[in-house]
Amino acid sequence: MSLEKIGQADPFASILAGTGAHREKHGCWAYPFGNGPLLGVMAATKEARRIVEFGTALGYSALWFAYGAPKASVDTIDKDPEHVRLAQKNINQAGFGGRIRIHQGSFLEVSRTFQKGYDLAFFDGHSPTLADLAGLKELLRPGGILITTNLLINGSESLACRKALSGPEWLTTPIDDSGDTAISVLR
Repeated sequence: MSLEKIGQADPFASILAGTGAHREKHGCWAYPFGNGPLLGVMAATKEARRIVEFGTALGYSALWFAYGAPKASVDTIDKDPEHVRLAQKNINQAGFGGRIRIHQGSFLEVSRTFQKGYDLAFFDGHSPTLADLAGLKELLRPGGILITTNLLINGSESLACRKALSGPEWLTTPIDDSGDTAISVLR
């Protein structure tokens, strides 16, 4: 069900649409997570203070996290300098530049510089690897939430990630019928 169907507008709809246009023009893999409101609700429900995101694209999901958790700071990482530039522009124009920090580089290299203890983590880059999951687990505090997407697009590596998320360290449930996206709690 879309926000419009329940009488609410998406305040970042232009960024969502702009990301699709950018992807076609740039020929890249900047696919925004289409359910921004879910991310905002998860951040609000968790009363998140610190959020980390692997995969910025043009800033749509980071904006929803900041919107949903008004006391949170968001660290988001993207390798592509053009995405970082455009996301920074979108975030500043939306008025969230003071709470969302964009870092350019590889997920694991950049995230190693972060202090541990995040309340919520989001993976929406390529298909996650076991190293990505281990890095995110290191960043989360016990009881922290991990939202993972693209769990079906990389064969055996995706299968290994799904198995890891069903292990004893995580309490996990899929949030879509396909199983491509899951929410997990770090035990």
